[in-house]
Amino acid sequence: MHIKLTNGYPVKYTLGQLRRDNPQSSFPKVIPDEILASYDVYPCTRPERSAYDHLTEQCFDAGFEQDAEDNWVQGYSVEPVEPEVAERNIREHRDDLLQETDWMALSDVTMTEEMTAYRQALRDIPAQAGFPNTVTWPVAP
Repeated sequence: MHIKLTNGYPVKYTLGQLRRDNPQSSFPKVIPDEILASYDVYPCTRPERSAYDHLTEQCFDAGFEQDAEDNWVQGYSVEPVEPEVAERNIREHRDDLLQETDWMALSDVTMTEEMTAYRQALRDIPAQAGFPNTVTWPVAP
């Protein structure tokens, strides 16, 4: 990924855009950083996305920054989702986990006490203190 400084502000920019914006220029297949810099175009890296809870948080592209070595970096910003959305996401995930074990609740299957406790713990998730912001997920036996 690359950025172009426009009036001092970095914006996402592709090498295809550079070629289209400069039709009278002939660029090599791999454009050296020195040539890119002469057009105010710079490589930009992205760090690995940190772990976040997909049920209660959402991840966005953050702005562009220069690191200690003056390399351009675009990070990520993690923000909580609306409480109603978090609650719905958690309930849907809980329902999916319950559905995975529904076959054990059939009349011709004997369910273990551990599985019964696990399924009850899943059903009790909305009653946990801190729900939906803090959820302790039970571990399947």
